[in-house]
Amino acid sequence: AYIERIEIRGNDRTRDYVIRREFDVSEGDAFNQVLIQRAKKRLEALNYFDKVDISTVPGSQPDQVVLVVDVVEKSTGEFSVGAGYSTGGDTAGPSVEGSITERNFLGRGQFIKLSAGGGKNSRDYSISFTEPYFLGRRIAAGFDVFKQTRNYDHYDSDTLGATVRFGLPITNSISTQLAYNIAQEKYKYDNSCDDNADGILGDCDLSTAIKQGIAESPWIKSSVSLGLVYNTIDDMKNPHEGIYATTSVEVAGLGGDAKFVKVTGRGSVYQTLSEQFDLVGLVSAGAGHVEGYGSGGLRIFDQFQSTDRMIRGFAYGGIGPVDVNTGDHLGGTTYFNASAEAQFPLPVVPESFGLRGAVFADAATLYGSKVDTAGVVQDSVGMKLRASVGLGLMWASPFGPIRIDYAIPVKKEARDDVQEFNFGISTRF
Repeated sequence: AYIERIEIRGNDRTRDYVIRREFDVSEGDAFNQVLIQRAKKRLEALNYFDKVDISTVPGSQPDQVVLVVDVVEKSTGEFSVGAGYSTGGDTAGPSVEGSITERNFLGRGQFIKLSAGGGKNSRDYSISFTEPYFLGRRIAAGFDVFKQTRNYDHYDSDTLGATVRFGLPITNSISTQLAYNIAQEKYKYDNSCDDNADGILGDCDLSTAIKQGIAESPWIKSSVSLGLVYNTIDDMKNPHEGIYATTSVEVAGLGGDAKFVKVTGRGSVYQTLSEQFDLVGLVSAGAGHVEGYGSGGLRIFDQFQSTDRMIRGFAYGGIGPVDVNTGDHLGGTTYFNASAEAQFPLPVVPESFGLRGAVFADAATLYGSKVDTAGVVQDSVGMKLRASVGLGLMWASPFGPIRIDYAIPVKKEARDDVQEFNFGISTRF
């Protein structure tokens, strides 16, 4: 049988072409049930519709059929205001965020988001736009404009930047993204460095490497990045089966001050261990390396810092090379990390509450600082492994996935900073 025509019904707001472009068949093509089901999954994945039904009725000729696509549209705009608290990362503390999101802008399938938020030590503002079918092809093109401020111990940072990106699906499970990134980074001492309360700021008791970065501010970072994603996860909100793997290469030095090549990769495997008890296993591993080039060397701000995504049980920037004169962690050029986790429903708690528990073990190392600044005496401790074990509580809340982790370091070094408790709104992949 052949497809005489494709009839679309129920799309009061969404343009016809937004639905038609998800089909790999068109009028006049042979009827192919596999391609029809693939289109149905794509339409459902758009999250524009509450319901998608595809059926056939006889056409005007015996060997022809009419493909009928019935959709029930849903609200695609969202205005949200939320509050949270995080104990990890460079934005620790209470925070608030507001955003306006439209996933199907003007019924054209375009994505737009405006957001603003911040807390005690951070401020974030951003605008994002994505056209999923650039020039009528299955190429996602978009841009992001952002402004970030961070308050660290004795100094502050202010970053203004933009990204232009293109994403291309290679197969149903593999996609790639090419992006150009440019940002201006400003660093300055904060008022805690006003030792005499006379309005004159000193340079505080900071590592010479940090002082040099502040003195040479502002910095321009101009880079190109290429990423690859492999995704077979069955449910991104509540994964039980599948693989999620990413790798990326970023090259900085297309103008600007930063000159480095940074390579990162991470993979996560989910596997149902027991359907009867809804027990899910998660094994993940990651690695990264950054290398500076040119006469300027590698800046301290371009090295990797440890986070709770690298290893739980340690503070942000709490492992790796240290300036022994000041105790400041310098970050490192290379890291490896791995994690094993078992997730399970909580006894006597109704499944509708969305609460799950977890037990986990993490291991990581961060080493190889290439900061070359006079006066910096580094205790690199080499490629020393850290490890932790802990418990987690996950809640699929209306505000997003919330997770609480309590981790105890079982292997650490003398100068490491420990943080056993971590709370945040995030999903680990």
